Amino acid sequence: MTLDEFIKYALQEDIGSGDHSSLASIPANAIGKAHLKVKQNGIIAGVEVAKKILEIVDNKAALSIHITDGTPVAYGDIVFDLEASVHTILKAERLILNIMQRMSGIASLTHTYVDKIKQYSTKLLDTRKTTPNFRWFEKKAVLIGGGYNHRFGLYDMIMLKDNHIDFCGGIEKAIDKTNQYLKDHNLELPIEIETRNLDEVQRVVQHGGVQRIMLDNFTPENISLALNIIQKQFETEASGGITFETIEDYAKTGVDFISSGAIIHHATSMDLSLKAIK
Repeated sequence: MTLDEFIKYALQEDIGSGDHSSLASIPANAIGKAHLKVKQNGIIAGVEVAKKILEIVDNKAALSIHITDGTPVAYGDIVFDLEASVHTILKAERLILNIMQRMSGIASLTHTYVDKIKQYSTKLLDTRKTTPNFRWFEKKAVLIGGGYNHRFGLYDMIMLKDNHIDFCGGIEKAIDKTNQYLKDHNLELPIEIETRNLDEVQRVVQHGGVQRIMLDNFTPENISLALNIIQKQFETEASGGITFETIEDYAKTGVDFISSGAIIHHATSMDLSLKAIK
């Protein structure tokens, strides 16, 4: 689904047979002004999406953007001013707020994690733990907050996790079958494999055939031991149970990536409002 299609479906879901509250109380030709006000400190995200929503609802709407995506904001800041048909403003209001509040919350939380490890070379990744049909917005917010995207879905990267390995019959067999599959289907996809202990790390290093080794639910101490085994022959990723309080301990090890589902599913929406200017 494209961004335009998502917006059109979301508007249809909300408006249905008509915005009867506005139709009943506001003249069809009424023009109004409104602004998006910040009511909580953080990182703003979704401004470009708001612009696209307004273009779809009414391409005559005049939008003056004062603060762009990725900018730190504080209570009372005005992100943009809007002049349009009052019906346009009221139709677009809730969709703009729903998306921007969610995206800004994710961008803000991501930024706090990134800031915590900024002195290290480790990069913060998101995961596929996203809201169905809202993944693009959530992963875009991670980028705006200073993080990096892991694979978008099941189709753009091979990730051999514990269930794949166990169902397939072992690490070496899973790697070999995957490489043969890619060859048979003329696909060029990076392969990442999950390891659960130092023995599995050693087996992957000896066997090869992957680009990245995930170190799942390792302590920082065991991450360091694993990195000593890997010796930079493969990319490395720490994952599982890593919190804001512990993330710096993991980054100190020198692991290439830390993946965190929490930066999306633990994020709290930012408080924003779209209010009429009288």
